[in-house]
Parts: sequence; C-alpha cells; structure tokens
Amino acid sequence: MIAPRITRLILTAFRSYRKLDLAIDAAMVVLTGQNGAGKTNVLEALSLFTQGKGLRRADLADMASEEGDGSFAVAAEADGALGPVHLGTGIEGEPGPRKYRIDREPVSSAAAFADHLRLVWLTPSMDGLFSGPAGERRRFLDRLVLAVDAGHGTRVNALERALRARNRLLEDPQADQRWLEAAEHEIADIAIAVAASRADTVRRLAGLIGEEIDPSSPFPHAQIALDGAIENAVLDEPAVAVEERYRRILREGRARDRAAGRTLEGPHLTDLLVVHGPKGIAAERASTGEQKALLLGLVLAHAGLVARLAGMAPIMLLDEVAAHLDPSRREALYGKLLASGAQVWLTGADPSVFDALAGEAAVFKVTPGHVGR
Repeated sequence: MIAPRITRLILTAFRSYRKLDLAIDAAMVVLTGQNGAGKTNVLEALSLFTQGKGLRRADLADMASEEGDGSFAVAAEADGALGPVHLGTGIEGEPGPRKYRIDREPVSSAAAFADHLRLVWLTPSMDGLFSGPAGERRRFLDRLVLAVDAGHGTRVNALERALRARNRLLEDPQADQRWLEAAEHEIADIAIAVAASRADTVRRLAGLIGEEIDPSSPFPHAQIALDGAIENAVLDEPAVAVEERYRRILREGRARDRAAGRTLEGPHLTDLLVVHGPKGIAAERASTGEQKALLLGLVLAHAGLVARLAGMAPIMLLDEVAAHLDPSRREALYGKLLASGAQVWLTGADPSVFDALAGEAAVFKVTPGHVGR
C-alpha cells in the first residue's frame, strides 16, 4: 500500500506564520504548544492540498497574515503516490483567486492534488456533528466522498450553482419557461451524479465497517445510511429513470418552490444517519464521550476505505483528538494509527498525552510564529 508523506512544509505569510520551513522525517508528527500558538494553522495549511476551503472552511483572505499584503503561499514537498512531488497553493494579493501548482507548473484546481495524496481530518468543531444541523453532516458526508472521488467537489459546487440559478428564474414571473426547463435539466443531471457518488461511498464504507466489527474495540462501530430519496433510489434503479423522475418533481414543484424561495426536494437536503452500533441507538442519543469515540471510529474506518479504493493511505490530520480520551482509548488510537502506515499529524496542548509515542513520532514545539524540534 502506498503511503504518501509530506517531507517538507513551507508557509509564507500564512496565518500566524510570516515564514516557516519545516522538514519532516517521520510518519507520525506531533505538534504541541499552548492554545493559540498556531498548531491548527499548520494542519489547516496542509488541508488546502485538497478541494474546498480547508478544515476551518475559512475565507482565503482570513488565511493571510495580518502583517502582509493579503497574499499567502503554502508549499509542500512530498513522497506522493506517483513519486516525489512539489505542491503549492495560495493567493497573490487580496482578493486574488487561489492558485495551484504541481512541480511549479500551474494546474486548474486542487482536484489535481488528488493524484499525489489524499487527506482526511478530524477537528474539535466536529464533536457536535451527530446532534447538530443536517447541513453539517452533509458537508461531512461530502468530504468523505471527496477523499474517494476527487471529482465530487466539483459536482457539488455545480449543483449549488444550478439550484441558485433556478431560484432566480422562479423569482421572475416573466421568466422564459425554456430557460427554466434547461435549468431543471441541468440540476437533475448533476443531482444524480452527486447522489450516486454519495450512495456508493456510504455503501462501501458501511460494508467495510461491517467486515471489521470488533466487540472489544474502544471505538464503537457505526451503522450508517442516507436520508435522501435520490441517493437511495440510484442504488436500485437505472440512473436515467431516477433523473427523469427528479426532473418531473422539479417541474411540478415550481409553484411550491417559488413560494418557499428555495428548492424543497433534492440531494442538497440529504442527511447522513448514524447509529451507535453496539447500543443500537441514534448517535445523537449517545453520551458525549460515546459520540466522540464513534466519530473517531468512523473517521478511522473512512481512512481505511480511502486506502482500499484510492490505492493510497490518506494523510490524517487529527486536531486535539487525544487529550479527551481515557488512557485505554488513547493507547488503542495510537496503535491503530501506527498500524495504518499512514502519515498522521496530531496536535495537543499537553505533551504528556503523547508519551506513548516516544520513539515513534517526530515531536515539535509550537510557539507563535515558530515550530521547532
């Protein structure tokens, strides 16, 4: 199994770092330091080597150092899936468009990075995922799919644009019906592709989880499913039939959608359903500790799925995940991470939390604007 690794990370005017040049020679990387020192900033920089806004979902302008001119750059040297590679991204002046480079040559989008490495992450902001709004679980779901299907993010963005275009047409009572029909045709076409990728990923992930159930594991297994009519339909029916039915739903629902000011049916409203497997209860009804362990187990299982389908172990970015685990779960987590063979970046304010990784991890001390061994 190929396990891509970042071997050097260079930040220029990114967040709290005016200049950082960090060499990495290990599969396990630990960043310790006080809260606010800049540990998460390093993980956020790495998360830009995939599609989207990164693990904080921040605007590009907010990533630039306050002391600069609005520009920033993130570069990495990596032993990627296709061999050594130099990756770069950033913006040149505010509000410049984000740029992407591979081996210093421009590429059109971050999707091209997926040929060289994949990333998955877990952050404290995701702790309330199961009890939070459906939109957060849908974004989590799409990140799961994106790590497996690099084109998924482009399709999700295209669907959102097409839905906005239809909403604008519905607001105009004099809108040309041919334009409306064309918009709905485009929406249905993209919606089926988005739904099919989601349904296939969840089916495969559920199957992998089922294969690896371990009653003794401190991370309870999850039972997952999709609450989305189109996603569930594409598993059993021809895509053409599902697409035509959704197009008819859009056409017949124009008056209702116009009154609501939005499209009331479709994969843009899909939810991810998660059940605590051993207890058989909805994840949101589990205790806070159980939810955290369940989420961690789900992310670890997903990393295994990425490795299986993409042919490369994903780089894992785990922000403050170990501090709130009891010792047995922490030991089990480290064992799973080491066994995965993947490069893993861990952060934590308390260095003693990582004592069990002595000799296994490269440990760095983070202070504002600086990272040192």
